[in-house]
Amino acid sequence: MTRNRLIALAIIGGAIAIAALLIVLRPSPEERPPDQRAPLVQTVPVDIRTGRLTVEGSGTVQAREELVLAAEIPGKLVYVSPNLIEGRAVSRGEVLFRIDPSDYRNQVATAQADVAQQGVAVLEAEEEAALAEREYARFQEREARRAANPFAGVDADDFAAQILPPAWLADAAQSESAEVPSEGAPNSLTLRLPQLQAAQAALQRARAQLGDAQLALGRTTVRAPFAGLVRSENASRGSYVSPGQSLAEIVASGTFDVVVPLTQREAALVPGLWDRTGERIEASVFAEYGGQRYRWQAYVDRADPVLNPETRTIDIFLRVPNPMQRGRLAAEQPDGEAGVENAGAATGPPLLVGSFVQVAIDGLALERYAAIPIAALRPGNEVWLARDGRLRIVAVDVLQRTDTEVFIRAEPFGRDAQVIVGDIGVATDGMRIRTADDAEDEAQADEAEAEQ
Repeated sequence: MTRNRLIALAIIGGAIAIAALLIVLRPSPEERPPDQRAPLVQTVPVDIRTGRLTVEGSGTVQAREELVLAAEIPGKLVYVSPNLIEGRAVSRGEVLFRIDPSDYRNQVATAQADVAQQGVAVLEAEEEAALAEREYARFQEREARRAANPFAGVDADDFAAQILPPAWLADAAQSESAEVPSEGAPNSLTLRLPQLQAAQAALQRARAQLGDAQLALGRTTVRAPFAGLVRSENASRGSYVSPGQSLAEIVASGTFDVVVPLTQREAALVPGLWDRTGERIEASVFAEYGGQRYRWQAYVDRADPVLNPETRTIDIFLRVPNPMQRGRLAAEQPDGEAGVENAGAATGPPLLVGSFVQVAIDGLALERYAAIPIAALRPGNEVWLARDGRLRIVAVDVLQRTDTEVFIRAEPFGRDAQVIVGDIGVATDGMRIRTADDAEDEAQADEAEAEQ
């Protein structure tokens, strides 16, 4: 073997010997009992509150009244209001357009003349009927006298009738007249009643035709039935319109509705929702505009008793009075509310039809309820409480939940209750736990022991 190989083998052997020596001489690790401390949990205090719950949701603004104006009669447009333009406001009773009334005025004049003519015909028929009645009365009187005395009613100028018949013929005539029964009611034709009824019917028909002519004349002028906004229009001066032709579409601006779908649990928190005689339920409507959040006052108007077949929710209708008034910033309150004497003038836009808004409805007033973070609610509507160093699993009745909080009934909680918000893996009722205060006390104890 060469010298270099001997040196390499010597070095390797020495290294192995040193390693073996270090392994043999290393100190044994200090043995300690396993950590028996309870798991550390994160807790927050339960916030006990009193007052009304706020039912929050979202919905869409829609017009309460929407009308399509159409021509009811044919004719040429001779006037179109300058406000009948898409996007402009019209006032109630304002003339929007007018159809040429010349032909309809002539029809009214013709109908008036016909009524006058038929009125004269009725007067003539009434006089003829009265005359026929008087003649029939005289005939009845004459026949009555003749029945009593056949010669009592003989005209003094009728010499042929004055020739007296034999006595036996006079007796026979009296006996025959006694056997003839008295006549009944007179025939209507005798009194000329059908002629009078025909004249009265003709007058009534003429008056109806006059009413139709006046109604058609009135329809030549079309007015706005309510104050509103012009959504669309299709009317030009000089154009010919036909009955049923749509000329404009108007949306009422007096009040708007906001349709808010709520679950049955959320709807149950709205007091008096199905009671028509209860007090008005106040609400607020919030909309974003230009990066700012604005607020409008509203109230609950009604609830749809039929579930939405697609979402299985209850549609709540909020009524927004005066939606064209400019909204207030959400941070502001109306004058006189919440002790604010002057909230400043409204600076926002009007409430826009079709906009998507957030709503807040005054819910049930509770004497005592608890608010906890959403992370504290466990599956099955359970919460974990920290009591006297142990974990307690409590079932709760959830009233409402938001994106950050859960509102529950406060009966299961005592004073100064602490709810666990962190996850500790497997949790059992009654297991020992440590809170942040316990960990701090243990750290201080360890430091004191280390110093000693």
